[in-house]
Order: sequence, then C-alpha cells, then structure tokens
Amino acid sequence: MTGQVRTVDGRVAGRRGQATRQKLLDCLSEMLSSSPYRDVKVIDVARKAGTSPATFYQYFPDVESAVLELAEQTAAEGSGLTELLQGRSWAGKSGWQTAQELVEGFLEFWRRNEAILRVVDLGAAEGDKRFYKIRMKVLNPVNNSLADSIAELQSKGRVDKDVNPAAVAGSLVAMLAAVASHQKGFTSWGVKQAELKPNVALLVHLGVTGRKPTR
Repeated sequence: MTGQVRTVDGRVAGRRGQATRQKLLDCLSEMLSSSPYRDVKVIDVARKAGTSPATFYQYFPDVESAVLELAEQTAAEGSGLTELLQGRSWAGKSGWQTAQELVEGFLEFWRRNEAILRVVDLGAAEGDKRFYKIRMKVLNPVNNSLADSIAELQSKGRVDKDVNPAAVAGSLVAMLAAVASHQKGFTSWGVKQAELKPNVALLVHLGVTGRKPTR
C-alpha cells in the first residue's frame, strides 16, 4: 500500500489503522467469493474481521466503496500483465511461447481475482461508470501492448497493411476476458482445463501474426 491512507473523516490512518482497513478489505474479498455482492452487509464484514460496524465506517462509507477499493487494487495488479508482452518476440517458436504465456498469465490473474472481477463486470454491464473505468484499467495495459506488437509487425511487413492493430488487439482482449470469466463453464462443453490454454493461445497467435504458430 503506497501513500497516505485516510479515514472517512480525513484523518491519516496509522499503521494499526491501515492494517485494520486492509483486514476489512481481505474479509470482504473472501465473502464476495461465496456470496452475491448485494447480499454482503457491513455488519457481516465487520464480524468476520473481528471488529465492529463503527470501525468499518471509519474507513468506508458503505460496502460499495470498499468494493471499489478492492477493484482498484485488482486493476493495479493487472497492470503487471504487460510484463508478459514487453520486449517479447512474436517470431517463430518464440511467438508461440509468448502467446501461451500471455494466455496462461491472463487466465491465472482472472482465477485469482474472480470474485471482485465478477462484481466489476456486473457493475460495468449495468452502466456504472466507476466500474466501467476500473474494467478498462484492467484491460487497457494488455490491449495497448498487443496493439503495439501488431503495429510493430505491420511496420516490418509481417502483418497485412489493411489490419487495424487497435481493432484486432481489442477483439483479442475482449475474447480473453470472456474466456477467463467463463473458465469453469468450458467443462460443460467437454473442454478440459488443460486443453483451454493452448487452444486460446492458438487464436491469440493467429490474431497477432496472421499465421499458424511454429511449435
């Protein structure tokens, strides 16, 4: 946690206060994994954290503001996904490895943060601009890195000049997000989890390079 953490009334929280605040967020995150977002009440979060509703209200006006804080933390973590693309090659076998590692990292990030990302998707789908902005914070780093990769390949004549890098990158990221949020559902279609990564990676590689991967 960086910078000063303040209470609702503007006071700077000390080390103990910051720890309490984070414990409330951790408990809320755990509850979201097993309860619908709108069923979570302040008193339940406080009880799980071993404190009182009054303490919760020192740090958050309501459950929604705490959820938004969790979502911001998740978006900040998601910015690290660009490391899967920065300086990576899309040529030959290296390109196939890049595609696989991107898909693996993206799916793992989604599994790790499934509960809060589900709430973000719900809020964004309902037109809440706060959740929409956070969703874009999660997706933009990967989208921008992919667009840059496609544009670079295009400048070298390895991707058709009529391709729009931003459109292709956006389509691939939208696909990744949809697949990531539906991971458990693939089993009902007869797809094993181990089969998901290489097949999605194939689509990503085709989308970026326009070519089948060299394995």
